[in-house]
Amino acid sequence: MDLSKSVSEKYEQLKDVFTDMDQVIVAFSGGVDSSLVAFVANQELSSDRALAVTSASSSLKRSDLRLTEELAAKWGLNHEVIITDELDKAEYRANPINRCFHCKTSLYTSLSEIASTRNIDTVLNGTNVDDLGDHRPGLIAAKNFKVRSPLCEAGFTKSDIRELAEFLGMENAHKPQAACLSSRVPYGSQIDKEILARIESAENVLAEHGFINYRVRHHDDVARLEIAIDEFPRAFELADKLSREVKECGYRFVSLDLAGFRSGSLNESIINTVRVGN
Repeated sequence: MDLSKSVSEKYEQLKDVFTDMDQVIVAFSGGVDSSLVAFVANQELSSDRALAVTSASSSLKRSDLRLTEELAAKWGLNHEVIITDELDKAEYRANPINRCFHCKTSLYTSLSEIASTRNIDTVLNGTNVDDLGDHRPGLIAAKNFKVRSPLCEAGFTKSDIRELAEFLGMENAHKPQAACLSSRVPYGSQIDKEILARIESAENVLAEHGFINYRVRHHDDVARLEIAIDEFPRAFELADKLSREVKECGYRFVSLDLAGFRSGSLNESIINTVRVGN
């Protein structure tokens, strides 16, 4: 495939972003955004100067952790896995509307410590320009730690990222967006490892039955399934099986949200959106 003129120009700008960097750490979650940053950093700086780091805390799906390891091996990335301490923090477990700030503060604290120990000058993330208009308190943490966002600096939108990732042959170019497991819990409801494990088990049920775009929203003993509307016929066909298997994950009731899958739907109750960088 050929790149559009716009994305081709942005790709050149992205490569230029790395020209003033000596060594970098990339916060690498396995999503296409951070993957593109890690891929191009490795391309432009080599694995000796670009380190991809993944936090394997309980809020990251084990399938996404395995994906980071598989992609790193295929792409020749210098990759390390760490455990961050957000679940040890009462303010994170309380799940306030700025929960992501506490999570990213833990992540960037760990990455900054690695950078300091190894004399690495720059920490990078996968934030793109579309993220700037959403409720993302983690961007405040990134600003506090002077984390750079190469995709923003080069003007990449989400669609730009997928186009370039496909052009580069990245296996996860069209991977559905996958926020951390804690994002399935309504703000103000407590989070712990058992709850996150229950959500992950329930989402694994949907994955095993071939669903593509979905979330399991956790409401105590109710699992509210958000499934893409075009996948509803399959959900109805498998209703009895889905109900039984999701209940086996620890839920008493299983419901299907008739509004369908919406990324970040639990943010709909937030009136004042936090904007960073404006």
